[in-house]
Amino acid sequence: MSNTVATGGTASAPRAGALPAVEVRKLCTLIEESFHDGGMPVAVPHRKAAVVAVIRNPYAGRYVEVIEPFMEALKPLGLQMARRLVDALGGDPKRVEAYGKGTVVGIAGELEHGAFWHVPGGYAMREVLGGAKAIVPSTAKIGVAGTAIDIPVHHIDAAYVRSHFDAMEVRVQDSPRPDELMLVLVMTDGPRVHARMGGLKASEISVGDGQR
Repeated sequence: MSNTVATGGTASAPRAGALPAVEVRKLCTLIEESFHDGGMPVAVPHRKAAVVAVIRNPYAGRYVEVIEPFMEALKPLGLQMARRLVDALGGDPKRVEAYGKGTVVGIAGELEHGAFWHVPGGYAMREVLGGAKAIVPSTAKIGVAGTAIDIPVHHIDAAYVRSHFDAMEVRVQDSPRPDELMLVLVMTDGPRVHARMGGLKASEISVGDGQR
């Protein structure tokens, strides 16, 4: 099976039993720093980062019953993007405290194609971060080029840590085209800049079940 990450050209139809190649048209890295949100400025800004991969959707324009194996082909891309995200936040995986993922499917695809990203996106971040325990929150939608998507995030080790509930809006002006997928990973390096709504604190995580 092929899981090559290609970067251009038009692929022919895959052989029977072979995985489609992953054709990347564009990679984007977005970084957001917040020094305050109306309160006193903080000494160290809260940072969010997103990495977006725009790829050809090999199943656009047609219904294919068995599509789950394409997740395997996306795993190298997921790892590449997760490592790029850590670099965008300073290079130390231990500084990452929250994460999320999402997909915008071009209009020639179907919503189920957004689920391609569940395994390769989520498990890549967990691996790069050293075994984060919490489920990776996710969202998917169908949209035209320029569609924005809000990527939900929460704490990497306990989903109930209220201070880290957040989201990052991601948009790429020319993506996705009708036959493309826009795959997104997001990480942050801390809680909301002025988090003060109580609940479980990151310092109180103790159960180790990914929730508390």
